[in-house]
Amino acid sequence: MKNIKVLITSFLMTALMLVSSCSPETYTLDGPMSKSDIHFEITQDLTVDAGGNTVILKNTTPGVVLNWDYVTGKSSKAVQSVQYAFKGSYTIKITAVTGGGIVELDPVTIVVSQDNLNYVNDPLWTALSGGVGKKKSWVADTGKYGLAPGAMSYADASKVVEWGNFSPNWEPEGNANSSSDADMHWGRYMTFSLEGGPFMTVHEKDGTTIQNGSYFLDINAHTLSTNGTTILRPDNYIANVANWNENIKVLTLTENQLRIAVLRTNSEGPWWYIWNFVSKDYADSYVPPVTEPVLDEGYNPVFAPGELVTMLTGGAGAGRVWQLDAAGNPVDWVAAGKGWTVNAASSSDWGWNPGWAAVAGNSWVRFDQWGGKLNYTRSQNGVVTTGIFTINAATNEINLGTDTLIQNSESWMSPTTNTIKVVKAYNKDYLQKGIWLGTSYDAGKDEWFVFHYIIP
Repeated sequence: MKNIKVLITSFLMTALMLVSSCSPETYTLDGPMSKSDIHFEITQDLTVDAGGNTVILKNTTPGVVLNWDYVTGKSSKAVQSVQYAFKGSYTIKITAVTGGGIVELDPVTIVVSQDNLNYVNDPLWTALSGGVGKKKSWVADTGKYGLAPGAMSYADASKVVEWGNFSPNWEPEGNANSSSDADMHWGRYMTFSLEGGPFMTVHEKDGTTIQNGSYFLDINAHTLSTNGTTILRPDNYIANVANWNENIKVLTLTENQLRIAVLRTNSEGPWWYIWNFVSKDYADSYVPPVTEPVLDEGYNPVFAPGELVTMLTGGAGAGRVWQLDAAGNPVDWVAAGKGWTVNAASSSDWGWNPGWAAVAGNSWVRFDQWGGKLNYTRSQNGVVTTGIFTINAATNEINLGTDTLIQNSESWMSPTTNTIKVVKAYNKDYLQKGIWLGTSYDAGKDEWFVFHYIIP
């Protein structure tokens, strides 16, 4: 293998001879090391890439940690392999961490003479940037795009949180938890480019550039590193995390969605913050699907002329008896067309209780069309009252005159209104399924409290 090595030293050959003969093996804390005592190698491997795209950074000084800033990323590994996809000059900055303090070494510039776009011609690079020669922008997920509930999620640091293998513990809707709209900077976007290099910028909503740098996507480790810029995040979370830039975890990356995890490091203890993004093009063109609301069967029924009175009475010259569905599902709270009770036990004790069951077992109501009138009769524990009822066909309301539905004076649910509403009905199956009559309405919840009457 033919290697061209750039052996970096910062001293004259004569000094090298002196240092090699008398430089100490260990160092004291008396003061920072001299740059001349810190050795490293930067090698361009021309057998792998004729253009010198593959660069090996090697620390050869025992007891010293070198921090490499190689433009597309950063590392403190003793041996770091870097692959530059684009030709150009790259200035590598090196900082030594020694027992005596930090030493800034002379930067080294290497020249890559050819593109090797194989290093970025990958489905994940394309998903992030749009592909070679293109760029792609991302915005924080508002929770309105059908992908994530909001801009951030939480995940337990003691559990597995890796590419395609994570389970959020909590996903607040919209803003990050405790973040104001001002913290979120809605409208900001970040752009990943492969136009001449892996460049990253962050912009205000109006397009003004506020950060400009580079990035590197490790498709094997599924990590993202940024240099000179940082992923979008709310202001009130910045201080909670020590590492926003180096080898941060990519959990999901598709054409439309990006999810990145950073580890919380403040006094609250370790926890994963998962930041949710959608592509800007997707967000800008997103049209929410039109979905029909899920409503209970028979909710807000529509009746043909005369159909409701026939259902209640059985027809002209007839009458029909109705009872509370004590053995089935006698009461419900129907909010926005959807109830929740399934039987009497659903609201046991605090709602439907033995007192109600006793009353229901000894009571009934009857609607009839006798004598050319619409008659209403209530029999409660043997006490019978009668009157006239009317129907408002436009609103499905039944006015019971001076009477009410079956009462239970010992219960807060006892109906007091003489005007009730048909909230749910079954035009063809009412003989088996009965009818739901609303006695009170909560406008704030769009919720009807209803009694279920059936034909015994």
